Amino acid sequence: MVEARLQELGIELPSPSPPAANYVPFVKVGALVFISGQIPSWNGELKVLGKVGRNITIEEGREAARLCALNILAQLKIACEGDLNRVIRCVRLGGFVNCTDDFKDQPKVVNGASDLMVAVFGEKGKHARVAVGTHSLPLGIAVEVEALFEVDV
Repeated sequence: MVEARLQELGIELPSPSPPAANYVPFVKVGALVFISGQIPSWNGELKVLGKVGRNITIEEGREAARLCALNILAQLKIACEGDLNRVIRCVRLGGFVNCTDDFKDQPKVVNGASDLMVAVFGEKGKHARVAVGTHSLPLGIAVEVEALFEVDV
């Protein structure tokens, strides 16, 4: 069902990236899967670097958040042993936006990730969320998104 929805939407998932430091890409605790912060990369290549409000527009930031969400789904697919139909619900997304001090539209940027979850999972994709602005992110990326899912064990 979810794979068919991805095809219907013309969505291809990237190859999951290995962790960049001393952590794991996801942790399963009972029926919960915690996905570590994912960055805007495609098959290991960084795609969106800079600050939203300076050299990155809101729309480019939204696309960066969407790309983070695609990487989340790639990690989630591994956590679900290849079966995204095991997803019961996207519980929460945490979005971090590398932005200028006066930028106030972080929610509009993180919508790129939220909208993807709803498009892919429908009602199961509706989630709690935080959208936070920060002065810096690893590697100079514009956006990072973490996630929490409930899955069928």
